[in-house]
Amino acid sequence: MVDDEDGHFVTGAANVLFDPAGRVLLVKHSYGALNWEIPGGGGMPGEDPRTTARRELLEETQLDIEPERLTGVYFEAQHRLGPILHFVFRAPWRDGLVPVAVPPEITELGFWPLEALPRPLSDFTERRIRDALRDEATFAVIEKRAWLP
Repeated sequence: MVDDEDGHFVTGAANVLFDPAGRVLLVKHSYGALNWEIPGGGGMPGEDPRTTARRELLEETQLDIEPERLTGVYFEAQHRLGPILHFVFRAPWRDGLVPVAVPPEITELGFWPLEALPRPLSDFTERRIRDALRDEATFAVIEKRAWLP
């Protein structure tokens, strides 16, 4: 495994959140490929993945929700920032939730049905969403991301 320039292990964490209609919450970034993603980001030094997932959800959507359960752990050796270990959690729905896009990082957000996910979106994002619907956590190596047509 590779450490970042400060000598810390590189991790990321994200949340998959479904509304009562079964639509998934996605955010659109203002950088990179301007893609749609599940809310998440990089861990701080010494921060556990569950805390990272909660913090990132709050920073990107203003939703303060404790992640419910781990749905996947993915090792991605070819990430643009170097090798990274991604943790994905399922966040529980609560009545009255109203997510808000938090600029400048997030330009838009919305709930999307699984059969009509927005583009640009990577196959890795779609996989993490679908894996969050399973009863058991997924453990996988991500060889290469591809953009969905």
